Amino acid sequence: MDAVIENFPLLWGGFLRTLALFGIGAVGSLVLGTLVAAMRLSPVAPMRAVATVYTEWLRNTPLTLVLLGFAVVVPNLGLAPRGVDSQTAFFILAAIGLTLYTSPFIAEGIRSGVNAIPVGQAEAARSIGLGFGQTLSEVILPQAIRMVIPPIVNVLIALVKNTSVAGGFFVVELIGASRAAINARGDQVLAILLSVAVFYLAVTIPLGRLQTYVEKRVAVLR
Repeated sequence: MDAVIENFPLLWGGFLRTLALFGIGAVGSLVLGTLVAAMRLSPVAPMRAVATVYTEWLRNTPLTLVLLGFAVVVPNLGLAPRGVDSQTAFFILAAIGLTLYTSPFIAEGIRSGVNAIPVGQAEAARSIGLGFGQTLSEVILPQAIRMVIPPIVNVLIALVKNTSVAGGFFVVELIGASRAAINARGDQVLAILLSVAVFYLAVTIPLGRLQTYVEKRVAVLR
């Protein structure tokens, strides 16, 4: 365990970057996913088409390929963030890639919850003069949200683990930090990997407990 203690600042820094990637990706994908879900449910055909293409394209593209595009292709196109060092630029690009990759899964979770609401709810809202946006935000989503939280939490747990892919593209998050620690202390690989697992569990277990709590609350409300 002395290797873990020696490299704790390095591992802790990687863990904080993992948390930052997760936080940005979670907030960004929730916002973007909700927007995409609204577009897929929209009565406007072009909006539905754009949202469908976006969802199907990203959901069926490997995350590694998405992050590779942001790490290699985007800088070559001259679209990388400017005025920051390379580590920060790659971190920003990785966060954007994770957000874009995760948002379709959030969108599909929200859409499935909305589709589970009886059609009569929307018809009743329209009968009293509410538009599509008002019906969705004031009638449908409040009812659907408690049903979609458990699957969305599953997506967020997957996002925590997906941040590890960024370690292969110049971002020194938890996996990248562990790689450096292993290079320094190759005689204690198992201890370092176990400490990395503990860091991930410190995030995923609370999320899993949240999911269980919400599922119980939903069962009571039903």
